[in-house]
Amino acid sequence: MGVRPSSPLDKRQQQQLRGQVDGLLRAFLPCYRRQLAAAMLRQISRELEPQEPAGCQLSHTKKLPRVREHQGPLTLLWGHPPQWQPTFCVLRGDGRLEWFSRKEEYESGGRTLGSTALTGYTLLTSQREYLCLLDDLCPSSSGDLAQEEPLRVLEEPVNFPLFLVHPFRAHLCFCAHTRGAQRAWRLGLQGAIRLRATGAFQGAGGAREDDGCRCGVPWGGLEHSARLKASSVLQRSRAPAACAFLDTVQLYRRRRGFAGGDDATLGSDAEVLSAELMRELLPALRAQTLRSLRSTGRARARACSEFLDAVHAAVLARVSAGLRAFQPEKDALLAKLERTVRAELEQILQQRAQRARRLEAEIRDPLEACLCRMVDPQLPQIIHALLSLVEATLQAVRTLLIRGMDRLSHHLRKNPSGTRLRREVYEFGEIPWDPELMQACYREAERNRSHLAQLAEPFGFLGMQSLVFGAQDLAQQLMAAAVTTFLQLADKCLTSTLDCDQAAEQLEKVRGLVLKEQPEVDGDILAVGSQALTTEGVCRDVIQGLLLQRVDRELNKILGASDRTRSPAEDQERARDGHHFYR
Repeated sequence: MGVRPSSPLDKRQQQQLRGQVDGLLRAFLPCYRRQLAAAMLRQISRELEPQEPAGCQLSHTKKLPRVREHQGPLTLLWGHPPQWQPTFCVLRGDGRLEWFSRKEEYESGGRTLGSTALTGYTLLTSQREYLCLLDDLCPSSSGDLAQEEPLRVLEEPVNFPLFLVHPFRAHLCFCAHTRGAQRAWRLGLQGAIRLRATGAFQGAGGAREDDGCRCGVPWGGLEHSARLKASSVLQRSRAPAACAFLDTVQLYRRRRGFAGGDDATLGSDAEVLSAELMRELLPALRAQTLRSLRSTGRARARACSEFLDAVHAAVLARVSAGLRAFQPEKDALLAKLERTVRAELEQILQQRAQRARRLEAEIRDPLEACLCRMVDPQLPQIIHALLSLVEATLQAVRTLLIRGMDRLSHHLRKNPSGTRLRREVYEFGEIPWDPELMQACYREAERNRSHLAQLAEPFGFLGMQSLVFGAQDLAQQLMAAAVTTFLQLADKCLTSTLDCDQAAEQLEKVRGLVLKEQPEVDGDILAVGSQALTTEGVCRDVIQGLLLQRVDRELNKILGASDRTRSPAEDQERARDGHHFYR
């Protein structure tokens, strides 16, 4: 089985990329340092704010969002020229896909043929759709397809395909052996792509970092791979460093003319920064590569993706090294900032308030005029699009949860101490991590993509994938919290002294409590916050505050109208079925 060389980049190209990455870091890190101060101020300010009494809330689960590990045989299009080769593939819990020459190699801890973190990939299950994508990347002139000897293997019909494509990483083409296996792999791979993109993994270090593994032999060879495998993608948190990083990315993009919302912050820190540079370089790289390739049409498109993969691997390695080198300075700076901000917090907040008052007096009138002209007419459409996405997804969660609880009650009445009941309890607890069961919830978020597309043209918003992934993450987190709460309450109220009917009655009470518990809504999910005491930061905070007032008014208007249009009978029906669960 063939493998590609460690890097198709010559020394001049590698040196050029190192210079471009170093330039990116020189522009990014000074802004990152300033945002660390702002993020530390926000965190300490929140700590000192009065805390509202805790109401009824679902319990938090200690289980982090994860991919259910999956393994099995897949056929991979591999080598030069490409051929279909049998492999044994493993989808890891951290969203990394690995493939081995055979199952025995995996079980004995042998070397992988290749591996890749699935951040930023798109999964296609249609051979025709994949071939059309290749044609769009490199339109063929007349007669090109007849010359494509290396890719005739893709012209022949294949059963149960799985195509993983990426704008600047090598394409991966697999075939499953049965339709059921294809579906299982599709659900697993889609979950891995989503959770890698949203950073919903946690490791030991507390920062978000990429593993840098590539398909085939990683750029730089085995030593490079071993160094990068030591780190893993970690959970995107609300810690000052993580918040500061995302704020810095947005500022960096705006200063380069990319002001609209998009999916630029999907992935780990190193992946996000690497993608920023790749997007800047992509047009020139693609044009340069296509001129130099001797192949045509679809073969040319695949060859171009492999070259871009090598470029991205080099960029990712350099960015990862730069962020690791900055880590000691960042840790020291955060410690110093925390001491300084805590000691001088009152003075800092007073200065910030003074600046905000002066700035608001200067900009309020023109800003209000701008908001009335450009925002108010569009705001109902935005709110409706976002609410439809969330409400449909949470309704699917509620339906699935009720079905699971009803199933448990049914088995409890039949055999409260049997092996089958214990298995049902275990399976109920695994619902949030079962991609097959959760697919109904995830599919609702995907179905609402068309509503989100309404935001693209009038607002230049291109972050539909981020919103869909966010709604799917919310569905998994809420399901996990609801399942955990149900099992905890059931464990407290079910005792060995109860008969079947009494135990079922207790479960009905628990069911009602869980459905009426209020899911915790954290404003920090939407709030971006001020930028400490910089003029830009205070200005942004003032504008955001006035804009959020309008958003709150529109939300109250829509939700209030919804409540007023319901009949008393509908109110009783919603109360009985746990409407508060998804409101």
